[in-house]
Amino acid sequence: MRVMAQLAMVMNLDKCIGCHTCSVTCKQTWTNREGVEYVWFNNVETKPGQGYPRRYEDQEKWRGGWKLGRNGRLKLNAGNRFSRLANLFANPDLPALADYYEPWTYDYRNLTEAPLGEDTPTARPISAITGRPTSPKWGPNWEDSLAGAPEHAQTDPLVEKLGKKISFEFEQSFMFYLPRICEHCLNPSCVASCPSGAMYKRAEDGIVLVDQDGCRGWRMCVTGCPYKKVYFNHQTGKAEKCTFCYPRLEVGQPTICAETCVGRLRYIGVLLYDADQVGQAASVRDDKQLYEAQLGVFLDPHDREVVAAATAAGIPHDWIQAAQRSPVHALITEHRIALPLHPEYRTMPMVWYIPPLSPVVDALAETGFDGEDADNLFGAIDALRIPLEYLAELFTAGDPGPVRSSLRKLAAMRAYMRSVNLGEEPDERALATAGLTPASVHSLYRLLAIAKYQDRYVVPTAGIGRAHELEGIAATCSLDTDGGPGMGGPASNGTDLFVWRDGERPAGLFPTLSRKGGR
Repeated sequence: MRVMAQLAMVMNLDKCIGCHTCSVTCKQTWTNREGVEYVWFNNVETKPGQGYPRRYEDQEKWRGGWKLGRNGRLKLNAGNRFSRLANLFANPDLPALADYYEPWTYDYRNLTEAPLGEDTPTARPISAITGRPTSPKWGPNWEDSLAGAPEHAQTDPLVEKLGKKISFEFEQSFMFYLPRICEHCLNPSCVASCPSGAMYKRAEDGIVLVDQDGCRGWRMCVTGCPYKKVYFNHQTGKAEKCTFCYPRLEVGQPTICAETCVGRLRYIGVLLYDADQVGQAASVRDDKQLYEAQLGVFLDPHDREVVAAATAAGIPHDWIQAAQRSPVHALITEHRIALPLHPEYRTMPMVWYIPPLSPVVDALAETGFDGEDADNLFGAIDALRIPLEYLAELFTAGDPGPVRSSLRKLAAMRAYMRSVNLGEEPDERALATAGLTPASVHSLYRLLAIAKYQDRYVVPTAGIGRAHELEGIAATCSLDTDGGPGMGGPASNGTDLFVWRDGERPAGLFPTLSRKGGR
């Protein structure tokens, strides 16, 4: 057993209102400069829909993630090392700018400086990249609140896969919001795809970063990431991605997207896992078993043997304590209501989601039945307006069992706590049916409904002795300045923040990496 620590996030989709505050604050903090006008490290998609970039989930086209070879071993979906080297200067599996969108502004100057005339001046759309007039045809939230209907929903890769099981008749239409950031995977295919070894996974907290000094702009990482959360800066010629706001985390603050989330749907915490089991779990042959396999990688931070092994591995005591209080650990492994995004990509993602339940409550209420009654909810879960099959394709590689179990627990918690709050006698039979107890329901309710700031974000600090130095970085965590702190580069004061030492990097997970050190 080789214990390692990983920072992870859980998002409760039942509470996302699609306000895009997380996207805007992330954009302003990390990508507010030339070269990344089209980049959104955090974006909120409406599902069903094509997403950002368009149809990023179609791995037959983009060839991201891992697949099993005939010998049962993992290999990159983009091909072996030789085939990728052959396409080094002309990678055919990259989204074009049109697949993202060409960002634009408006020619407001024409409104104020146009000469007098009979015609009313207009503010034409101007490309933020070329500065020339453009005609917008797509955007990162082009499908916002529309569920892609009627034009784009049918081209959602998941809808295409499910075929006639998804209907877009008005009475059967559905939608929900899906915020997305980099998954900071346990088995990141972007890291394995990088020919120069510039992408790396930090040993101390599992955050995946790009060494800007080492990046050569090959863009193989863009292809390798199945979530398409690695971007190319056309000004610097370097790859960039979500940094999980590590300068903030190192002083105990949550990511900027979590800090500003209006719905309070994000949770950040530490998970302990067995690094020796990652490769085996990612190599499970049946896609539908990948969710359970990844759960088997996570370790119980309350187990004395795990704590001893973590201590022997050099994991600080405050990190072990954070893992024991982690809301992410509770939601993923204890209550088992959070699910991974597309586990079939075999990257072992570390941003998990609680599936949405609200539409079934509304749908039942419209029929005249009590939408909060557990008996009604249990019977309606398989007839959701959001089809169970769609959620299963999104979170459990097509297995509806874990999704159904998660929704049943959410429904049972709602019914039970409503009875408690109304002074009625709660029906504990529904809890038993959902696999819950009164104690576990109260614990779940505290996390999902009334959790305070310190309960949602349990973030250990990097080091008390360097607190003042790190606070300065957290206050100015934009990449806007030369030598800025982002993407694993040197700090503004010239010090190397994070230097890998020989033996720190998890062995066997990233077969294409050869370098021993880096930032």
